[in-house]
Amino acid sequence: MKIDLLIVDTYVYNSYFKTFDKGNVVIKDGKFLYVGERGLETFSPDQIIEGKGKYMIPGLIDIHLHIESTMVTPSTFSYGLIKNGVTTIVPEPHEMANVFGISGVKEMIKASKDCVVDMFYAIPSSVPATSMETTGGSIEISDIDELIQTEGIKCLGEIMNYYDIISDPDGKTNQILSHIRSNYPDLIIEGHVPKLLDLDLQMVAAAGVNSDHTHQTVEGMEARISAGMFLEIQEKSMTTEVINYLIEKQVDEHFCFVTDDVMADSFQRRGHLNVLLKKAIKMGMKPEKAIYACTYTPAQRMRMYDRGAIAPGKVADFLLVSNLESFDIEMVFKRGLLTYDSSKPYKQSMKEKQFPESFYHSVKLKDLTEDDFDIHVPHTDDQYLCRIMNVKNGSTFTEEKHDHLEVRDGRVCWDESPYGLIATFERYGKNGNRAQGLIGGDILKRGAIATTYSHDNHNLLVIGYNKKDMLIAANEVIRNQGGICCVDNGEILSMLMLPVGGILSEEPLDVISEKVEQLTSSIKSLGYNHYNVIMSLSTLSLPVSPALKITDYGLIDVNEGKVVQVVVGV
Repeated sequence: MKIDLLIVDTYVYNSYFKTFDKGNVVIKDGKFLYVGERGLETFSPDQIIEGKGKYMIPGLIDIHLHIESTMVTPSTFSYGLIKNGVTTIVPEPHEMANVFGISGVKEMIKASKDCVVDMFYAIPSSVPATSMETTGGSIEISDIDELIQTEGIKCLGEIMNYYDIISDPDGKTNQILSHIRSNYPDLIIEGHVPKLLDLDLQMVAAAGVNSDHTHQTVEGMEARISAGMFLEIQEKSMTTEVINYLIEKQVDEHFCFVTDDVMADSFQRRGHLNVLLKKAIKMGMKPEKAIYACTYTPAQRMRMYDRGAIAPGKVADFLLVSNLESFDIEMVFKRGLLTYDSSKPYKQSMKEKQFPESFYHSVKLKDLTEDDFDIHVPHTDDQYLCRIMNVKNGSTFTEEKHDHLEVRDGRVCWDESPYGLIATFERYGKNGNRAQGLIGGDILKRGAIATTYSHDNHNLLVIGYNKKDMLIAANEVIRNQGGICCVDNGEILSMLMLPVGGILSEEPLDVISEKVEQLTSSIKSLGYNHYNVIMSLSTLSLPVSPALKITDYGLIDVNEGKVVQVVVGV
């Protein structure tokens, strides 16, 4: 029988028994044809690969992630994925949608068409995530209909505003969910439900949201599985207690591993989904079980029944790995074709200007002045109890703390206090909104940072301890049509330019990763103490992530879902 490829003498992963079985594998027309003992006596291959006892594993599948978190284009992202063994992803272009609306989603899908990695998209469902922020675009029900009918869509992306599901029956979130249940009853609905338990959690599940990827605890996992929800475990949830629970309980069908957000430097230096796989093994999970959670269950969750296993008729995406414990990837194949060989140079081919010209001109702000960094309050001269956004290392959640600050001439004297200023400026030319607040905790202790990479609205966010540095950082970002700028004592320490929508770079992965690493080092040199400083910084404007955040509408009490004032009691 004429075939394309015969791989002999390998230990083939069987997804259905979670075992490795020694044998040969036959590939024809980009799909697996046969797995077993037969070889050259039966098949006539165009090519033979000697497995030499290596482990043959299905291509890894990541079903919850945001390409924009890596600040690169889909083609650059695909290049980075392949060498880490990831052959299929389900990205949600939530950030591009916040900047450009449906055109942002369509252009990301268009930019993915020629990528080696298969990219099946999730529709951003929460754009904007709340009614308390200004975004460049929105995703409405009509947009969802259009995307479902015209693009390769796998699911409705994470429903972020869980508060609205519970408290606002007639709100936009519930309108979207009702529309999906009525018109697309088979469409998968992804969720974002941090910390919810009992009635609140089950109300979200009853609305059709049946997965969660947020920070997990054993109690939370049990509640979610009991409510019929699927768990997507990202690295920050991989605590000893969580992994032991997943090892000991019979819940293999109810979870998979996902990356969600990966910084460019981590992507280049550590890897991607394979990092979580290796970490799970190191924490005591059997390799067979960890592989299952990175291949078979994510494929099943997204109803991608043509992949996630090495079996007849499945897409021939696979890896050859020399050691299961270290998970050293030697070769990666996509549809039966070799796409990565660790023994040979692996180079990135670059494309310029992958998006429409308007995507490079999205920051519509005039240069700021020092007066823009004042907190004005309608109070007489005195000391007043003020809200402080307190940043904590180890989490993107913040705490609300209170302290007394001096008010003089209608301004809070923040620059005479132990606290910094956090300010945000609407940058789409829609309403000119701006807001200021106070910040402390595991944040920078001097200098300033400005960024348009600020979830989810991507307005200009500025944090600092003196107006001069804040002004330099902010105006540098404005003049470069987006990015992240770090300044100390009047000197620019680092500037990462993100000209595509103020959130993406078209530079090669190795270049952007080096710049992100330099930027991270600069931010940490100012005293920012966090395991992921860029993610911590960018989520300070995320009004669905507890507890106190800021948007162009003002300070947001996330748990109460409302705008609050800097001075407590007002």
